[in-house]
Parts: sequence; structure tokens; C-alpha cells
Amino acid sequence: MSLDLLEQSLGQLACDIPGATRTFHHYSLDFCCGGQKSLREAALSKGLNPLLIADALRTLQAAGERGHDWRDEPQALLISHILERYHARHREQLPELIRLARRVETVHGARASCPNGLADHLQDMYQELEGHMLKEEQVLFPMLQRGLGERASAPIQVLRYEHDQHGEALETLLALTDQITPPADACNTWRALYRGLVEFRDDLMQHIHLENNVLFVNAMKPAH
Repeated sequence: MSLDLLEQSLGQLACDIPGATRTFHHYSLDFCCGGQKSLREAALSKGLNPLLIADALRTLQAAGERGHDWRDEPQALLISHILERYHARHREQLPELIRLARRVETVHGARASCPNGLADHLQDMYQELEGHMLKEEQVLFPMLQRGLGERASAPIQVLRYEHDQHGEALETLLALTDQITPPADACNTWRALYRGLVEFRDDLMQHIHLENNVLFVNAMKPAH
């Protein structure tokens, strides 16, 4: 039965079940910032049937796919993965997405389906994310690497709050772009922009998930 999955948090399920994050993306469930909500609570708040989603997760479990469980890895390896896979990647993604969004708005701004305001919103996101990543790179990560996790609760609290703000910014991005759905007659630039936005959204959610639900949780565990 899938009932036992209903009371587990989205963050826990995202860690435990390889492929769960794909299911959560499909149902637009926030497993990174909203990772502490139970599956039941998150699904009902979106008007979804929690049993249907639990069944999909149970099928994934039964398939026995092996995923990479970062909870078992040394902290230094996870930090290095976050820096290389997400921090470096966001710094490549956002300037290009801003450039594409400006082009689409310049050429198609008169159309009702045009995501007017998207380029400025992405610019704001880039600025906020850059400041956030620098805090991690210059303050939190060095603290954790020096074994000062027990003193990290204040910076972690700030970074969690900023993660919530990034989550809200993603919601605005989805609203501006009709859930990142290009119109049927969208040009190649518009389609390239939206493909890039899907990748950025997925990366940012996975980035926040690894920090909120793995790195921060492990850092706050009392030393034995």
C-alpha cells in the first residue's frame, strides 16, 4: 500500500526514491522549499489526489532504480558537487536566458502570449542568486569545511529564507510563461528560451533540495 508514503515529507521522499523528483515536477509539487510538507498536505493544497502520486512513487520504488544518495557522501564531496554542478551552471544559464528573453520581448512584445517582463525578472533572479551563492561560498561552506557546523545555524536560517524567496521567484517565472509553455507558433528563439527555462528551473530546484534537505540537515546534526 502507498498509505505509508502519504505522511512522509516531500524532501524525504525526494532523497529516498530515485526518480521521485521527476514525479514531483510532473505534478508541480515543490520538494525543495516546500520539502517539509507531507505528500498528503502538498497534494491536497494543489487539489491533487495524494493516493495517485503515492502510487506513482511506489511504482518507482518497485522498479528498484539506483539513484545517487548524497546523504551518505562526505560533506566535502557534496559541497564540491553543488559548486560545480549548480553554482557554476547558474552563472552560465542566467546571462544567456536574459539575452534570449530580451530578444523575444523585443520582437514579439505586442503579442498577448509574450512573456513581457521576463528578462527583468530573470535579471533580478540572477542578482539575488549571485548574492546568495557568494554567501554560501564565502561564509557557510568554509564554516562547514572547517567542522564548525554547530555554529552554522544562523547562516543556514538566512539561506533557507532566501531559498524560499527563490521559490517564490520561480512561481512568478511560471506565471509569466504560462508554466513555461511556448505558444504553438513560437519562433526558434522563443522555444530555445523556454527549453533553457525548464532546465534552469529543474536545476535550481534540485540545488535547493540538496542544500535544504541534505547539506543543511546533516550540518545541524549534533556531533557524536
